[in-house]
Amino acid sequence: MMPETAPTIDLQRIGLRYGRGPEVLSGVDLRLAPGSFTFLTGASGAGKSSLLKLCYLSLKPSRGLINLFGQDVSTLKPSQLQVLRRRIGVVLQDFRLIDHLSVWENVALPLRVAGRARADYLTDVNELLSWVGLGHRVDALPPTLSGGEKQRCAIARAIIAKPDLLIADEPTGNVDPAIGARLLRLFAEMNRMGATVLIATHDLGLIDEVSARTVHLADGKLGEGLGPLRAA
Repeated sequence: MMPETAPTIDLQRIGLRYGRGPEVLSGVDLRLAPGSFTFLTGASGAGKSSLLKLCYLSLKPSRGLINLFGQDVSTLKPSQLQVLRRRIGVVLQDFRLIDHLSVWENVALPLRVAGRARADYLTDVNELLSWVGLGHRVDALPPTLSGGEKQRCAIARAIIAKPDLLIADEPTGNVDPAIGARLLRLFAEMNRMGATVLIATHDLGLIDEVSARTVHLADGKLGEGLGPLRAA
């Protein structure tokens, strides 16, 4: 049993470089408490996506320690890492929808993979798709969707299993302000239900809508607050 007080994410002295290039991240420390809501800001190319990839175990650091849910991920077997990943919902900028599956099937996929019966989640998937404005597109295939529709489908897929940790990379970048506000309310509701939420964004309006911690990435280092973004 993991201690209840263990941070959801605990990055210690993280360094990351690609190949022999310079460090993209250098000496990064980040601790997110269970049930917290945090925005990650930084200029394009600052390394925000790389930092998020470390948090959802898509990358390994060049140096430093990553603890998720109180566990040192470097000590875990592949089967244990797989179990850990199931506790994380991820929204990526490239969506990664499965083209031969319908919108409904894409959103339901995490529940199907977890072994749940279709009858158990039929209503949940339909209600969530209606909430994100895709109730009329349940049978559509991803190649027929607009960028905004793909974004909403990816978000619905990320949260359908009610993950303990929700990580989103520019989740409102392809939607209009009204849909963006609705999606933010969805993230806030997930947070109220106990999920730890980490969102990378350039949208200062989005940040203003939620009373949440903000951390800023610049020159490979992480600091508290918005950095130069607010002044701009």
